[in-house]
Amino acid sequence: MTPAINLVKKHKIPYTVHEYNHDPSVESYGLEASEKLGVEEQRVFKTLVVMLQDNSLAVGVIPVCAKLNLKEMAKACKAKKSAMATQNDVERTTGYILGGVSPIGQKKLLQTIIDKSALEFETIYVSAGKRGLDIEINPKDLEKLIKARFENIQQ
Repeated sequence: MTPAINLVKKHKIPYTVHEYNHDPSVESYGLEASEKLGVEEQRVFKTLVVMLQDNSLAVGVIPVCAKLNLKEMAKACKAKKSAMATQNDVERTTGYILGGVSPIGQKKLLQTIIDKSALEFETIYVSAGKRGLDIEINPKDLEKLIKARFENIQQ
């Protein structure tokens, strides 16, 4: 069990865990999840951590086939600028390793923005907290659970 799975269980939110054999040589963890789970790329979301200009961290959750629009992310967080956080900052703050960062069950609840495209689906897939493990969850349930907001943050 991961902190992400424990949290959805604790809150009695409907979810499904999907496991696959992670290939350590793969370059895109999200695209690997999409391919191995047989789910379209637009429904599998990656969790990205950014550093805002005041040195606070925030989380963007976008489809694995998209790129994060740092300007839109900053705007959504009411900041002037945002940049990708360092691996060390990500792992220390979330408690997860890169490639397995879940928006759920992080050590510290960060301001989180989910791309609006998630609302097009009944369920989306996000990391369950380790490579090779995803949680399928309703985007509105995810929003409530992690106190997120929906905004357009992809390029």
